[in-house]
Amino acid sequence: MKTKLVKYILTVLIAFIFVQSLFFKFSGSYETQYIFSTLGAWSGFIWFGHYGAYLIGTFELIASILLFTRWHGLGALLSMGIMTGAIFFHLFTPLGTKMPEYDAMGNVVGNDGGELFILACLVWLSSGFLAIRDTLSVDGILNKMYHKNKHVL
Repeated sequence: MKTKLVKYILTVLIAFIFVQSLFFKFSGSYETQYIFSTLGAWSGFIWFGHYGAYLIGTFELIASILLFTRWHGLGALLSMGIMTGAIFFHLFTPLGTKMPEYDAMGNVVGNDGGELFILACLVWLSSGFLAIRDTLSVDGILNKMYHKNKHVL
């Protein structure tokens, strides 16, 4: 009972963080423009600066939905993959761990103190826990996929 409660709390946490960020990704907020244009310029994939937020936001929405289905293990893996990319880009690109904060006019008024990076780490840890839990569960989709592929070899 206790582990089910932990599963549901972590699932809701991940979905909440992903879903509340969709507004920023799909509305073209200043923060989103800064993040994805920086990554697009850094990577040389200018298209990523224009469309990356929509792409990542769509995957976050899919992961959020999967987390509430019988395929929650796949949702956890997808969440972990998305956050692995986010953490990598925060640490190893010009993006950095502190994002600028903007006012309504688009002027930089400070930074987020690393909040976005911390949330990415929190989602990564939570989704990793859920993925491991699903792999170890007899009824888990990741467990079933692992054992199905194990016999093929």
